[in-house]
Amino acid sequence: MIIGHLPSGYILARVLGVGTPALMFACVLGAIFPDFDLLFFYLVDDRAFHHHRYWVHAPGFWLIVTCVVAPALWFVSRKLLALFAAFVAGNFLHVLLDSIAGGIMWAWPFSNDLISLVTVQPTHSHFVLSFMAHWTFWLEIALWMIAIGLYVRGRRHG
Repeated sequence: MIIGHLPSGYILARVLGVGTPALMFACVLGAIFPDFDLLFFYLVDDRAFHHHRYWVHAPGFWLIVTCVVAPALWFVSRKLLALFAAFVAGNFLHVLLDSIAGGIMWAWPFSNDLISLVTVQPTHSHFVLSFMAHWTFWLEIALWMIAIGLYVRGRRHG
């Protein structure tokens, strides 16, 4: 996914029926958060290896974090727990969508293999162009269309 994560977070929040701007923000932030690793990928790591191998793209890491943080938040603050849950839901949606053509380490920590449903062949001079020419890019366009439709519909009824 190149452009589909932001609208997917919005769609998820709308489908979940989040009622506050804070929950909406947490859901959308979770849906784009794993790609903040691109800053490290380009600015620090000099593209040493695929950014989907960083911890923020490992579902197993987030499962461990959720198992530790969620019970603590249950006792501390139900509002923070709801924000955390929205963030994690967006995060898992991100890695699920990246699994279509990007590859995710679903078996981590037992395996570092990147698993994806389809492989985008390098058909153009730049990987972004190859992704944009692949049929999966239409899924990203569809996410934007759905998100825009939900937004417009919400503005009319809100």
